[in-house]
Amino acid sequence: MSASLRVQQVATRFSVNADTVRHYVRIGLVQPGKDDSGYHRFNDEDLKVLGFILNARELGFTLDDIRQLLDDAGRGESPCPHARELIELRLSQARQKLASLESLVRRMEDATRAWEGMPDCEPCGEHICHLIEGAQHES
Repeated sequence: MSASLRVQQVATRFSVNADTVRHYVRIGLVQPGKDDSGYHRFNDEDLKVLGFILNARELGFTLDDIRQLLDDAGRGESPCPHARELIELRLSQARQKLASLESLVRRMEDATRAWEGMPDCEPCGEHICHLIEGAQHES
């Protein structure tokens, strides 16, 4: 079955925002044809590429990563070795972000505990919020 779908139909099929589909077209990741009215029309190959892009995004690949993988495939090379390399990098970066977020959560929890017994204050010109400004010195 050969598809010939417009942007909104494609967006509905993949449960994404139409602007997401348009963005991928605008940056050249997917290159659908146009009908006589100038509307983009997506065929089966375009849908396959779009599905690949969305799956790769779900795995944490950047748009630049995806472009590289599509370029590999376009040259007739297997993108799989490159995908393995890139996912290791993205995994490492995700772990670093997670550690940073865990550290932030600990600081927030510490601040919440420290602020429990502290009074609110009226603006006096010496500080904006003594809770936050005091927390900077406690880190």
